[in-house]
Amino acid sequence: MIQSYKQKHEISDHYDTIIIGSGMGSLTTGAILSKEGQKVLILERHYTPGGFTHVFKRRGYEWDVGIHYIGEVQRPNSIIKKLFDYITDKELQWADMGDVYDRIIIGDQSYDLVKGVQNFKDKILEYFPQEEEAISKYVEMVFEATKSSKNFYLDKVLPSLAQKFSGSIMRKPFYKFSDKTTDEVLRKLTNNETLIKVLTGQYGDYGMPPKKSSFFMHASVVRHYFSGGNFPIGGSSRIVETIEPIITKSGGTIVISAEVDSIIIEDDVAKGVKMKDGRKIFAENIVSGAGLMTTYEKLLPSEVVAKFGLKEQLQKVNRSVSHACLYIGLNGSPADLNLPKTNLWIYPDDADHDTCVERYIADINEAFPVVYISFPSAKDPDWSNRYPGKSTIDIITLIPFDEFAEWTGTRWKHRGPEYESKKEKISQRLLEELFTQLPHLKGKIDCYELSTPLTTEHFINYEKGEIYGLDHSPQRFRQKFLKPKTPIKNLYLTGQDIVTAGIGAALFSGVLTTTSITRKNILNKIMKQGNNLI
Repeated sequence: MIQSYKQKHEISDHYDTIIIGSGMGSLTTGAILSKEGQKVLILERHYTPGGFTHVFKRRGYEWDVGIHYIGEVQRPNSIIKKLFDYITDKELQWADMGDVYDRIIIGDQSYDLVKGVQNFKDKILEYFPQEEEAISKYVEMVFEATKSSKNFYLDKVLPSLAQKFSGSIMRKPFYKFSDKTTDEVLRKLTNNETLIKVLTGQYGDYGMPPKKSSFFMHASVVRHYFSGGNFPIGGSSRIVETIEPIITKSGGTIVISAEVDSIIIEDDVAKGVKMKDGRKIFAENIVSGAGLMTTYEKLLPSEVVAKFGLKEQLQKVNRSVSHACLYIGLNGSPADLNLPKTNLWIYPDDADHDTCVERYIADINEAFPVVYISFPSAKDPDWSNRYPGKSTIDIITLIPFDEFAEWTGTRWKHRGPEYESKKEKISQRLLEELFTQLPHLKGKIDCYELSTPLTTEHFINYEKGEIYGLDHSPQRFRQKFLKPKTPIKNLYLTGQDIVTAGIGAALFSGVLTTTSITRKNILNKIMKQGNNLI
């Protein structure tokens, strides 16, 4: 007998919809379908639900794995705010990080990104007083690019016939921005290398430096944070905790430690799932939030993959970058330790972002191309109620998967002394970066633990430990198959692969997926209901 992660419901043999994985896209899909009256089953192979929104606890601390900050949730009429309110019945609350959400540090110089569009422009202009025209044009293009995506995303849920006749027209304005790299766009605005480096200082949020990333992806992230950064009050585990009651209210449930072996396909129709223990569970619709590559390479029968040409699709996209994260526990409250809420993005000052990445990939003993430092315990006003006298810090950097490939197939926590030694070297380097910025924290660290790409592979089931699913190159946005509906009847996708990187995008993917399943204008319904609630 399989039971839900809160041990409330036994599992039936049939559901309206089965969802594989419990990341943000899956949770959103499950909550919306539940509000449409469906009985939903969400299956999570990990021992805790949430995907990149989950937390883990160790040594008297709690760390948020993937939620570092979210934009738009303080604006009452924003889509993201209304979506979160809808799928949590307004139970999920957010804390504002303050005026400065990101600080870009290049060598010995720092540049603050401040909330509010005009404030953002004014602040950047203070740093670069000769670049007023470039800065104004840049912000204008960010808005133009994000605005162009509306019809691009709508096209993803149109019926095939409508896509055939009007899809190219709907996508064309979007391609004007997505086909160009971030570097191409910015170099037409300015030749100031430092300004370019500062404006692209959040590239870690989508994992690709300026010469490789699509300008649309860059613009999407920048626009997302113009209204500031926010953190869930009570930690990111509150996301699952506030969504789960919506799902159970309609008779559905979220199950943990429940790994799907394969999707059952009969006569070219998705019928259900076969679990690792051999049990079969059936549903009218099957949704995979496990990522495009995992779904097609691991969950579908090989003959089905061949029949529908799915391998050819996979050859047109690439995996995003892999990473390492150092989770740190400290003695002392965030106030005692004077921890900031502002995220720190730290870069070398001797080359552009792409050059720094290239030399590091060639030799990871070179300077880190990017180091991101987040202070989750300082961002969460409820933290000290749960963990008095304690604090946490997360430090993230890029790590090529190949650096840990020799340990592929080994068990988590049992990878051997050489693996641990390599982790310790990286950990010490990251700690040096922390102490350079906040030297007063020396002697305050109680514990730390480094995750590697193999950790991500183990918990998220991304084969190469990729953090953002598919990469966000211009080519990625030309792939029409990155949409909720697959060629297999009643099999759908959700999550960041059908939209873009990030929690906000994964949230929106759930809207697209449920729109495809129900053939209703789900977004319009949510926005209208949100207006009635205000």
